[in-house]
Amino acid sequence: MHQGMAIAYTGDADVDFLRGMIAHHEGAIAMAKIAVEHGEAADVQNLAREIIAAQEAEIIRMKILLARHEDAAQTDVRS
Repeated sequence: MHQGMAIAYTGDADVDFLRGMIAHHEGAIAMAKIAVEHGEAADVQNLAREIIAAQEAEIIRMKILLARHEDAAQTDVRS
């Protein structure tokens, strides 16, 4: 998880935030999947499932936002 968050910063706070948070959420999902697969407490497994669903949805949203910001930055450079 931490390795994925070691991004090359672009100087664009929006892009850097989104890239770092996507990696952070992917790490959280990986950890939650371990809890679901190997945990014994039903309440923890339920929480882990909720985390997986919520963070997968947030990753989709962040990837859309990231694409928009990267496209806008390329357009600005070409102008």
